[in-house]
Amino acid sequence: MAAMHEKFAAVLARAAERKGGEAALASLVDRPASQEKLSQLTSDRVLAQMTKSVFKSGFVWRVVENKWSCFEEHFFNFEVDKILMMPDEMLERKATDPKIIRNLKKVFTIRDNAQAIKNIEREFGPIGEFLANWPIDDIIGLCALLKQRGNRLGGNTGLNILRGLGKDSFRLSSDIEAYMRSRDIISGGLQTKTSLKAIQNQFNLWQQETGLSLTEMSMILAYSCGDNRVGFARA
Repeated sequence: MAAMHEKFAAVLARAAERKGGEAALASLVDRPASQEKLSQLTSDRVLAQMTKSVFKSGFVWRVVENKWSCFEEHFFNFEVDKILMMPDEMLERKATDPKIIRNLKKVFTIRDNAQAIKNIEREFGPIGEFLANWPIDDIIGLCALLKQRGNRLGGNTGLNILRGLGKDSFRLSSDIEAYMRSRDIISGGLQTKTSLKAIQNQFNLWQQETGLSLTEMSMILAYSCGDNRVGFARA
């Protein structure tokens, strides 16, 4: 069945109605960071966001936030070169400390992802510039690269990393997935190459129509459907 394309103006109008008007909706919608701000990101802050997103995956986000200052302290403020010097024994000891979240496999991803950042910088230059220059019409390609190069950076974790860093990107919340299925934009698994390409193409079409960022469109789309007429919905 062919996908049922909807103009984004209709999505925007529906979201505004559900949230009490355009001004109320606008107050809920984030904007991505500027190219200049993204290009200034350093490897330690990228690794910190990777780590936070990995630990939040499948866990209570509030707990991760509450313990985050201890993560920064335990892992040298995520300085990549220092992390790469940490032997297995040190990582194993860190993973037993109740001041952080005691998950050995996730603790080991910190060093793995530090190496991934190091490798990316050797190949492409400073990580901030690399992220800033990656085209937004291929966010799924950037996520695929992160998944391939790093550890536990696939699926929604990769998208959450990008959003946390301020890179213009969409998210695949349950509301957005439900919308894409209801319009026959996707039919198979959410994380298949076919589905991800179809979702990226849909956002690209809307971006051409509106000039809005992926971040804005993603959030507005989520507010336009599902059970989120009041309050804040992740998108």
